[in-house]
Amino acid sequence: MSTIAEVARLANVAKATASRALSGKGYVSEETRARVVSAARTIGYVVSPNAASLVTGRTKNVGVIIPYISRWFFAEVLESVEQALLEQGYDMTLYNLPQASPERDRVFEYFLARKRFDGVISVGVELSEAEVEHLHQLRRPLVGIGGPIRGVPTIAIDDVATARLATEHLLSLGHKEIVHIGGSQDEQMDFAVHSKRLIGFLAGMRAAEVPTSNCFYACELTVPGGYYLGRSVLGDPRRRPTAIFAASDEIAIGLIVAARELGILVPSELSVIGIDGHPHAEMFRLTTLEQHPRNQGRLAVNSLLANLEAPSPEDESASTILETNLVIRSSTSAPPAGLSQG
Repeated sequence: MSTIAEVARLANVAKATASRALSGKGYVSEETRARVVSAARTIGYVVSPNAASLVTGRTKNVGVIIPYISRWFFAEVLESVEQALLEQGYDMTLYNLPQASPERDRVFEYFLARKRFDGVISVGVELSEAEVEHLHQLRRPLVGIGGPIRGVPTIAIDDVATARLATEHLLSLGHKEIVHIGGSQDEQMDFAVHSKRLIGFLAGMRAAEVPTSNCFYACELTVPGGYYLGRSVLGDPRRRPTAIFAASDEIAIGLIVAARELGILVPSELSVIGIDGHPHAEMFRLTTLEQHPRNQGRLAVNSLLANLEAPSPEDESASTILETNLVIRSSTSAPPAGLSQG
């Protein structure tokens, strides 16, 4: 097995210089660093993470807790986090966090507490006060995505404002017969995303003095969820709206497929708008509010690593609310002639 002494001898530098060059800690000229790296590569030397940890106090590993790994938003964030960490020379340990259960408790009380991490990123997880306290006791930087966490810098979008903007877009086109199709109010995502998007929708409708009775339907935030509910809602001409605000792009895409099967033209007979910026939105020409999950993941990593270099006091932590942007495509237009006044 190759040793750091062999690397130093081949690069014609002191052992301590070789160590600094490979660990990234301490000053070494770029010319010397390149020579040391080339020597290490030549003899197949790999820096021991444990040895580097003893020198730097860093594990070069970040723990990530996340409720889902198969849903589009979470998968996008996770892939972005992993890429950003790898670019900075960090590994990632992932914990797929279940709902309240003994298994979830073990993640906080055993894995996160006893394994060594330089920091933790919480993605879309609404933590209990006990869980927050566990994480603070680790004395490691923590960054959240999705909603507020006490004493922790977080990154999120304003779900209420985003939903209201989507609704106002439909209203501005002249629609009055608008419904919102979103997540169940009894089966909330963390940070009450379902409720916030319904609240934003209702706020936009009431501000425009448009009736809001019988204007909400619940389904799973998936393409099949939108498709099956769409066939039910759109298949009855007595309650068919002229426009739908879907709580996710996947619901919206399912609705568009259902409308096509029923012979309903989008957008001349039905306008559809979603939230997300899903990669399939372009293919379905879907008007949407993009929330850029990959950007959220990268910002979380940048925030965590910055906190590692210059820790901020707990009481200075704040939430960063990111802008969403309206992308108008051909799934929305004015309602059919004669229906714009309701």
